[in-house]
Amino acid sequence: MKNDPLLQPYQLKHLTLRNRVIITSHEPAYPEEGMPKQLYRAYHVERAKAGVAMTMTAGSAAISRDSPPVFNNVLAYKDEVVGWLKDLTDECHEHGAAVMIQLTHLGRRTRWDKGDWLPVVSSSHSREPAHRAFPKRLETWDIERIVKDYADAAERMVAAGMDGIELQAYGHLMDQFWSPLTNDLDEPYGGSLRNRLTFTFEVLKAIRARVGDQFIVGMRYTADEVAKGGLTKDEGLTITQLLKDSGMIDFLNVIRGNIATDAALTDIIPVQGMRNAPHLDFAGEIRSRTGFPTFHAAKIPDVATARHAIAAGLVDMVGMTRAHMTDPHLVRKLIEGREDDIRPCVGANYCLDRIYNAGAAYCIHNAATGRETSMPHTIPKAGTRRKVVVVGAGPGGLEAARVAGERGHQVVVLELAEQAGGQVRLTAQSERRKEMQSIIDWRLAQCDRLGVQFHFNTWADAERVQAEDPDVVIIATGGLPHTEVLERGNELVVSSWDIIAGDVKPGRNVLVYDDAGDHAGLQAAEFIARSGARTEIMTPDRSFAPEVMGMNLVPYMRSLQGLDTHFTVTYRLKAVERDGDGLKAIVGTDYSDLEKVCHYDQVVVNHGTLPLDELYFELKPLASNEGAVEYQDLIVGRPQQLATNPAGRFQLFRIGDAVSSRNTHAAIYDALRLVKDL
Repeated sequence: MKNDPLLQPYQLKHLTLRNRVIITSHEPAYPEEGMPKQLYRAYHVERAKAGVAMTMTAGSAAISRDSPPVFNNVLAYKDEVVGWLKDLTDECHEHGAAVMIQLTHLGRRTRWDKGDWLPVVSSSHSREPAHRAFPKRLETWDIERIVKDYADAAERMVAAGMDGIELQAYGHLMDQFWSPLTNDLDEPYGGSLRNRLTFTFEVLKAIRARVGDQFIVGMRYTADEVAKGGLTKDEGLTITQLLKDSGMIDFLNVIRGNIATDAALTDIIPVQGMRNAPHLDFAGEIRSRTGFPTFHAAKIPDVATARHAIAAGLVDMVGMTRAHMTDPHLVRKLIEGREDDIRPCVGANYCLDRIYNAGAAYCIHNAATGRETSMPHTIPKAGTRRKVVVVGAGPGGLEAARVAGERGHQVVVLELAEQAGGQVRLTAQSERRKEMQSIIDWRLAQCDRLGVQFHFNTWADAERVQAEDPDVVIIATGGLPHTEVLERGNELVVSSWDIIAGDVKPGRNVLVYDDAGDHAGLQAAEFIARSGARTEIMTPDRSFAPEVMGMNLVPYMRSLQGLDTHFTVTYRLKAVERDGDGLKAIVGTDYSDLEKVCHYDQVVVNHGTLPLDELYFELKPLASNEGAVEYQDLIVGRPQQLATNPAGRFQLFRIGDAVSSRNTHAAIYDALRLVKDL
């Protein structure tokens, strides 16, 4: 492994980075009241312990009060942040990892009704579509105080013992000055490219006056907005050279594109089904032209791509940020020659989409990420070996089997189908979402390593389960589509699963009634639209597919809009009747007594699932806990010890959609937090 390009050290100024893998700045939204407290620290320390060269915190930390975060960011304008960041930095340093932070003023990329309700500011009145605020155009006194705020924040980071800072200049205030699309100021801050850079160099000079020459200062920036009328590649190359020549910047973290809309953001940070490392060659061009230390991160999900980036000389440090959310021990496994053991990032983007919907970042198939203070990434052995029977080999069942195997238990999995996967295997029928299959394949490989025994094509009834003489039974049988949602005509509709699985062929004029708002509705619609059928998606909600969230919605929209799909919101499907060779849909609304009739030849209903729970209820009277879960013990991480039935021979639990219709992450989290204490 000493010859692996990824494991070679790199000298950045006075700082020796122990390998070429970094976690770039990102905000998982774990702060408490704007401070990086215990959970935030534990998240970064977990990755530092596992060998990453550098972890960058805060994407981005706010340097001014009129830059209120739109989700839970670190507040770098508060003096109290120093102590919390020092604790984080010191602990990461103890494990050999460097630590930096990204600082920014959001400019127009926020909302006026957040924080202190101060006016949003920018270098023009141009509104950013993603956050919808109409900004005040900056006055000289605004610029002066913001320059000072940058310097104050940088000085706080020195006091926290950090190794350096990174300034954010893509979509935020700094490059709002750069772009002709968002700068209509007069001289000296507007007009020519050099004038539009004046603010940036004023900030850099103020920072250097505070932190000195030895503190590392870098910039994550767009060198090409890829937007009509915006910053061009040639201008980006000029900016790059000017930054280098200034002597005030120590590294460049290169991005291509803009983030003013969900679609543009998704092109910068692609999701599954989109091309891996789409901007890597562009970063390599920047590095080759300038010879300047160059970092880059954008959908580099696997070691092979990262290794190529370094070996080909495209970048000096490669960012594997989402990959480290999936497997914080990626570098350790690489060092130990366990590359095949790395939990793969599947690009589902549950992490980023959740924070943009004002939630904390969670990985779709590592439920310990973002829960480092309560959930283990490494499963400890149990004191007593028990026999665990898992019924169902979907993502929840496989996670239960994996964790039980890591605990050292004897594990048997009973699965009705001929192969594992459950709903994930159905999801992976879509070419764009086939990466989801890795959720299953990785767990199967782990279970094989741990000696888990599988019985496929097996009908598990109470007798079959009892024949295994289990100590613990976990029901992970999932659910089946719930289509009985109409006042009448339920027998005339088909489910989204029927379409995705290919069990029912699309009609010619199809209504997809989506009352769940998840991926299955849009996947079914895409299958139908691709067949050439006229396709309409209807929802009673005020927006469609709310569970899919912003960035994952982008590839669906590019496909569905191109196929002339029709979208109808705020209408509820009430009934379906036969109408000659077709179907008559009676459509109402929650807002009034309005009712109308529409005509289709096929109606597809997407309304979540109902639990497959017959076996669970059959086994309940035989279980020592009668299927009950002590929630307080589950939440705080104590073993389940309820024993309400003295005659019970085993403990019984159910997880995932066998309980209620939720999602893949919920099923995996159910399994992890229950089984880790068995």
